[in-house]
Amino acid sequence: MTGRWSPPFRKSLRAKILLAVIIPTGIMLAFFFGTTSQNRTFLLRTGRSYETNGRLGEISSELLGTEIALENYMAYRTFESIDSYYQHQNLADLAIQEFDILPSTDRVKLSEYKVYKLSQSFFSYSRKAVTSQRAKDAESAKEYYALSLKCYRLLQTEIEKLNSLLMERNASLYASNQASFNKFFNISTTVIILFSLFAFTILYLSLSIIMKPLSNISDVAMHIAGMDFDVPLFNSQSEDEVGNICRAFDRMIVSIQAYIDKIWEKVAQENEMKEKELEMRELYASAQLRVLQNQINPHFLFNTLNTGAQLAMMEGADKTCYFIEQVADFFRYNIQQKGTAATLEEELSLVDNFIYIMKVRFGERLEFIKEVEEDADCSVVLPRMILQPLVENCIKYGLKEGKGHVILKVVQTVFDTSISISDNGGGMDEEKRLQILATAAEKVEAQEARTTGRADADDGHVGPAGTGTGLINVTSRLRLYFHRADVFDIQTNRDGGTSFIIKIPRLEKKVS
Repeated sequence: MTGRWSPPFRKSLRAKILLAVIIPTGIMLAFFFGTTSQNRTFLLRTGRSYETNGRLGEISSELLGTEIALENYMAYRTFESIDSYYQHQNLADLAIQEFDILPSTDRVKLSEYKVYKLSQSFFSYSRKAVTSQRAKDAESAKEYYALSLKCYRLLQTEIEKLNSLLMERNASLYASNQASFNKFFNISTTVIILFSLFAFTILYLSLSIIMKPLSNISDVAMHIAGMDFDVPLFNSQSEDEVGNICRAFDRMIVSIQAYIDKIWEKVAQENEMKEKELEMRELYASAQLRVLQNQINPHFLFNTLNTGAQLAMMEGADKTCYFIEQVADFFRYNIQQKGTAATLEEELSLVDNFIYIMKVRFGERLEFIKEVEEDADCSVVLPRMILQPLVENCIKYGLKEGKGHVILKVVQTVFDTSISISDNGGGMDEEKRLQILATAAEKVEAQEARTTGRADADDGHVGPAGTGTGLINVTSRLRLYFHRADVFDIQTNRDGGTSFIIKIPRLEKKVS
């Protein structure tokens, strides 16, 4: 395979032939649908041009209903008549609000403006008539009713005039649409005829181009059948079936030389692999030397810290002395490594040392609360260096929110000793949580597949706090140690932040 990409239609004769047919057909169908859509647009435009007349009829009907209901109310003062009046008046007012409400030089818009103003006058006088009638002011009611009837007659006259103007305008629009449709139909017919001729020409030329290489292959095959190998190479760049056949002929001529070149290439690769093997041996020896050096460096650092604490004590720097002693205790816990397991009490003591060091660093920005129930069994055993990385993770993400707030709780239940470490950070999204737990499960399966020894025989290494690697390491070590998947979980707090939950089975006490 080459790195060069080519469209799929270049790789198959069938695709080329189909393409020569599909493209013209597709363009024809697109033109057809476009023509149909345009025709539909003409029809819709023509139909909408007469909607205004129908709307005027509805307005006239609602105004008539308003006038009749007003007349009945003025005569009989019934509840049904006043209710009918308000219903018709509201419907008519809503429909008239669509008209132009400003004067205009356009005849139709000016007529709409007159209808709007007359309707508002009619509604105003009719409401005053109703109000006066309710107040039993017969004289005012009669006066306003007469004014409303006068407005109503003028309004109906203006509506008839507007209806006539709209009919004239719609007839003009219909004639214009009809002319446009006829013009479009003539253009469409001409384009279809021209495009049909163009598509036939393209199809003929495409088939000619496809068949030409086949003719050349036939000539070369006849020469080879006559034992004449003195033929030029095709050097075809086509990637269809014909191109493949051309390249196969070319490869037959140069196959022997290519085979020899391949043998020399294999020899060169073997020599390169030998050089890489020697280089790997040197790197391995160098790594072993670094391991020996790293075993010395922690002890040197621990001894140096003890010396610094003694100097601080001699100079009277009590706080500095105590700080260095706490740091030394922290490193002593890591250096001694009597086993890969520790009691919960030892782990809590290490957390106290670590919190003191962090308090010196962050001061009031860090608040740490440790709540251990009196009946909590702190003699239970768990893998070494489990709690400190989780506390460090909580401090890191809690401080991102300004002031870090970390809570460590130990609760004793009937079945287990539960340890929770919480922060006030932004929380962990569900995707990352599931990824960490799934990766830890895969790591446990791989470890169990590599060894048949004890599950707690790991190296005690913990990745950087606050990273997915550190959490994966903690999760996998707990699962390997207790042979359970529910011993560790990650939860998001309701008020934000993340909680790490460790449940140590009550009967799982081991001495490492």
